[in-house]
Amino acid sequence: MAKFCEVCEKKPLKANKVCFSNKHHIYKQRPNLHSVKTEINGTVKKINVCTSCIKANKVKKVI
Repeated sequence: MAKFCEVCEKKPLKANKVCFSNKHHIYKQRPNLHSVKTEINGTVKKINVCTSCIKANKVKKVI
């Protein structure tokens, strides 16, 4: 499963957790993805979409 939004191409970010002694631990901040059935060029496909694209109505869901 891909870890990016197929509409806005939002990808995971690199971030640092910094403790009191100023040690840096690298981790990833992943987008909140959902698999949604949509109609693309007349065919129904499942794509991974982030919640911000769903809320902004960039994707039309198929029931």
